[in-house]
Amino acid sequence: MSAGPDTAVDENRLEELIIEAQTALPFELPALANRCASALGLDSALIYLVDLQQRLLIPLDEVMEPLPVDRSPAGWAYRTVSSRVAEADDGVIVWLPLIDGAERLGVLAVRTASLNGARMRRSRMLAHLFAMLITSKRAYSDWLAGLTRTATMRLPTEMLRAFLPPHTVGSSRCVSTAVLEPAYNVAGDAYDHSVVKNVLHAMILDSMGHDLIAGLTTSVAMAAARNARRGGGDLVDVVGSVDQALAQWLPDHFCTGVLCRLDAVTGVLQWVNCGHPPPLLIRAKRVLDGVLDRPPQPPIGLAGQLAPAAREVHETTLEPGDCVLLYTDGVVEARDADGAEFGLDRFAEFIIRSSAAGQLPAEVLRLLTHAILDYQRNQLRDDATILLFEWRPQYR
Repeated sequence: MSAGPDTAVDENRLEELIIEAQTALPFELPALANRCASALGLDSALIYLVDLQQRLLIPLDEVMEPLPVDRSPAGWAYRTVSSRVAEADDGVIVWLPLIDGAERLGVLAVRTASLNGARMRRSRMLAHLFAMLITSKRAYSDWLAGLTRTATMRLPTEMLRAFLPPHTVGSSRCVSTAVLEPAYNVAGDAYDHSVVKNVLHAMILDSMGHDLIAGLTTSVAMAAARNARRGGGDLVDVVGSVDQALAQWLPDHFCTGVLCRLDAVTGVLQWVNCGHPPPLLIRAKRVLDGVLDRPPQPPIGLAGQLAPAAREVHETTLEPGDCVLLYTDGVVEARDADGAEFGLDRFAEFIIRSSAAGQLPAEVLRLLTHAILDYQRNQLRDDATILLFEWRPQYR
């Protein structure tokens, strides 16, 4: 029998459902969520996943309508990564964020006749469970991928997105978040970030062109960087691996990029800039002009006499709370109807103002990409990619 809010949970029933969840197909998750909710003494549960551009929350129950991220209680829970309780005709709805580590997946709507401490705890347990289930199943589910799309994706974009990591990764000491537009038509831009023990690796790339070859160039570059990184290579090894891979397999193509390595214990930041716009350092709500500027090095993948003899690694030490911003030129070169550029100052000011308002880093970039798209009437002339990472050491 289902457990009431103030009685013991039916552990045998829950065990059966969790075992069932391991082999459940993604399209079976809505029904499974309801059965799990019943076993916890709740009325029902509905899963919503955010769409690719983070404008809509799309229900896994396909007869339901999507909800706006910007104007709904569900969207508030997603934007703030906090629970939100709303009244309903037959009780209340608890909106809970679905989170994979630092990555926002969507929200869970839990219906219950009334709410107390026990039901709230069980609602949170349910959200954690289904966040893990969605994370484990979306890697191989075309249904989940297709459900979160609102437009047709071009082949170069499909290939490139297969290589991208989650939008947000991190730990208690650092967080890195990134966005990429146009979501369905990008080809040459990409980002990568990974946490290895106490080290954050972050990278942004921009290949020349907007066709399948541009996407292939970026994909080869990302694969080479990961191969060197996973083999224990340092920053010089990683850049060298990308240089060699592109020179060998795509000798007529190259890309610009910035590759970073942040020690999340000490705050030591190392970076290599290969013909790319320099990173920006934001400290105490202002941009420190030129702090991370260095003499330019050649792009990645140049062969023969054009290839650099060695890459220079730059180093500085961050202060707690510092943010480092990587971007491609399509961000600042977006133009309005009168031809005025979005510009670096407007770009940096938006980041600072949104962060000062208490927005989470991932939410800051979500809002920024929408502002850039609105500025250029949703028609970007070039790919626009932004990666922001923050050092926030936890002292005991």
